[in-house]
Amino acid sequence: MGRTLSKLKDLTSRAGRWLGLGSSTPVPSRATSAVVADRFDTTAWDEMYDQAPRLRELAEDLNEKYDHTTDLLRDVFLAAYKVTPHTRGREEMDPSRLVNHQVIASMVASPEFGELHRVTAGDPYAAAMAVLAQADALRRMLEHSRRASDESQQAKAAQEAAEEAARAVAEALQRAAGAAAEDGTVPDAEADAVGVAIDLADDSDQKAQQAEERAWQLLAAAVPGIRSVARRALAQAADEARKENELVQAWGVDRGQLERMSFDERARLAERLRAGRLGRFAELVGRFRQMAFGERARKVEHAPGELVGITLGDDLSKAVPSELAQLGSPALRAVFAAKYAESRLMLYDSRGEHPTGQGAIIACVDCSYSMARPPSGTADGITSEAWAKACALALLDQARQAKRDFVGVLFSSADQVSVHPFPAAEPAAIGRVIDFAERFFGGGTDFETPLSAAVAVLEAEFNVEGRPRGDIVFITDGECGVSEEWMRRWKETKHRLGYRVFGIAIGNHSATARGSVLDSLCDNLRNLDTLADPRGVADLFRVI
Repeated sequence: MGRTLSKLKDLTSRAGRWLGLGSSTPVPSRATSAVVADRFDTTAWDEMYDQAPRLRELAEDLNEKYDHTTDLLRDVFLAAYKVTPHTRGREEMDPSRLVNHQVIASMVASPEFGELHRVTAGDPYAAAMAVLAQADALRRMLEHSRRASDESQQAKAAQEAAEEAARAVAEALQRAAGAAAEDGTVPDAEADAVGVAIDLADDSDQKAQQAEERAWQLLAAAVPGIRSVARRALAQAADEARKENELVQAWGVDRGQLERMSFDERARLAERLRAGRLGRFAELVGRFRQMAFGERARKVEHAPGELVGITLGDDLSKAVPSELAQLGSPALRAVFAAKYAESRLMLYDSRGEHPTGQGAIIACVDCSYSMARPPSGTADGITSEAWAKACALALLDQARQAKRDFVGVLFSSADQVSVHPFPAAEPAAIGRVIDFAERFFGGGTDFETPLSAAVAVLEAEFNVEGRPRGDIVFITDGECGVSEEWMRRWKETKHRLGYRVFGIAIGNHSATARGSVLDSLCDNLRNLDTLADPRGVADLFRVI
């Protein structure tokens, strides 16, 4: 007969805390990701991980020495990518991911993280690059916490043993229930089995708690080293992300173009912009774009030219506000009418500039060998080629803003000409812009061929679409003769199409002398001795 105390309800009460863990209903598992994420965040990570071989290679490399590092890379990505990253509490984490949690917590709490996050938030590519930029630092942080990681794995094993012991309690109790008499009395063997299972579960649970506490203690000892490494890594990653962001902005790459690119396409773009001659152009290109933007903002609405003061006349589109205000007063309307009849209204006055063209903007850029070096006597290190192409790219922006076609004509010797059209009706793909900026000949100098190519563009545009008054900007550091026959045709075509020619001679005063070839070709001609400040051509961006 069973013992008096071995009643089923007593055994069930004693085993109560283990019944949930040991039931057939799945126990909610603790989190393996330190950063809270929704399905859209997870999709962003999955897509980047699939697109970026370097991320997968880093994960494979780290996984050879450390545990659960793919999850760590995912957390680093999500912290950088999410607009408002939220880190889970320590008690929510699976014991095996305690190191990952501490690494992420140290990163997110550092002031340097804010600098990085400003650049990477919402941009999966930038977030992925931030992960890669911190690869060496992640290795050092994982090495700092290796003992804690080992202990956390033991804590995980102890937790699994405790869960298994809980299941054993449930199974023993189920057997006891099957063997219980009608009055609830349980036979000794089944009752003893339940007791043993409960004792083992209690012991396993205690060991699991002790293992997790040891892991946290070891991890706490590693925290100063983790934080120090994290701060340095974040500062470096933020600097790299900021520079790349400034680079693509300097080249005028809009967010829409970037979002349509895969990881590899953006990585190759960044590498092209950093490498070779393009890397030397970036800062100057950015300065030109800023200058041109400012000059466009200075244009007077409905009034061509630069505002220089007040004059008298009857052009109502230029009337100052105080004159127009008289129309609001019945007593002053007669005064206004008299001034208007006598052309004595005060008007905004502008000078020296004519209405902007309607045809294409064409930039002819000298790519002869001498353009690859700075002008003689300058100390800023800026090459003539870099300045000329930065100016041309700013003119491309100008054309896009005015919805005009743009054509870049690169030239050197008579057989070295490259024409790069950018129609207003089509997006200016960054790959084509870079192709234009990268091309360089390094030969001699010929004026006839590139200018003939420019005129052919304007003539075709006029014949097909009826648009006159294009603008040609001719940039060179050299001199070259042209034949009388060519000059005669040039003048005839120029008169017929009504285009304007702006000449820029870099470091060559003789090229701009009265009676020179450039003087004969250009309506507006200037010489530049210094290339550091793009404001030397600022007025062009108010009239083109």
